[in-house]
Formats: sequence, C-alpha cells, structure tokens
Amino acid sequence: MPSALDTPQGAAELAESLLPPLGNRWLHTQAVAARAREASAAVSEADRDLLVAAAWLHDIGYAPELRDTGFHPLDGARHLESLGAPARLVRLVAHHSGAVYEAEQRGLSEELAVYEREDSPVLDALIFADMTTGPAGQSFDFDTRIDEILVRYEPGSEVHNAISKARPYLRGAVERTRDRMAHQPM
Repeated sequence: MPSALDTPQGAAELAESLLPPLGNRWLHTQAVAARAREASAAVSEADRDLLVAAAWLHDIGYAPELRDTGFHPLDGARHLESLGAPARLVRLVAHHSGAVYEAEQRGLSEELAVYEREDSPVLDALIFADMTTGPAGQSFDFDTRIDEILVRYEPGSEVHNAISKARPYLRGAVERTRDRMAHQPM
C-alpha cells in the first residue's frame, strides 16, 4: 500500500490496486490523471501533485470492495480517510465533478457534508480533467462529455438528474481552468 497517497506515484499505485478489473473505468482514470497533469499549470506549483493524485483517486469508490453507499465519491473518500490520507485529498475526491448534486439526488447530502468542499483552482482543474475525458479515456470537449453521460444514464436516474442540474457549475469549473491555463507563461 502506498505511503504517500497525496503524491502522484502513491495515488497511482492505490488506483492500480483497485481499478484495473473495472476495464473502462481504469482507462478513464489513467486518462483523467494525464489530463490533470496537462491542466496542472492552472494551479499553484505547490498544489500540482495533489491535483494529479486526486485525479488518480477520484473514481476508486467504484471498486467493488469499497462500495458501501453505492455513491462512488463518498465511498472513495471514506476509504481514503480510513487509510489516513490527507484531509484535503479526501475532500477533493468526495467533491469531484459536482458530487453535491448527486448526493442530493441519492439522499446522501448529510453524509457528503462531513467533507467540506473547497472552491479552488484545484477542484476546478479536477473537474476539468474528469469532464473532458470520456468513459474509456477518450478526449472529449465538455458538452460531448456531458451529453455522453446523459445518454448513458436513463432519464430520471440519480446521475442523469444530477448532471443535468450540475451542468452550469461544471461548465464554470472547466472554463475557469481553461482561462487559468491560457494565462500561464509558456
């Protein structure tokens, strides 16, 4: 087990110990981590490793052995917390990609609220990486990714409803990250 979960290497090792049997989920995770590395210019130098670590770990809650609530951001955050991961990493995983919207749909808002959401360039960049990467690691623009999710999940489902409501919030995070990336010196 990795000893430094908030480093890209430690996070990648933990993700690799849990996600490869999930096929496309593992491909998606690897591509999100690569996209986070690309987007790291949008965050302070001190936060770049944390961003990439969070990208590696954002979907670990899908691992069958970690499923408790069936809500992967919460299940992943709880697992990381049980491993003694830094609180900020736990919170980023808990709140990636508008998790608060899906928690509301699932009746898990109170459970998720245990993990304070930070509104920061790091969370924005994590959302950017996830919301521009398809389910099998494809590079998507934001609208294609959102539309893909809405097609994959049945109308009326928790995920469909949550993504529909979260779309403006997610778009804002993606646009802020793109702006920050564009204004970085070459």
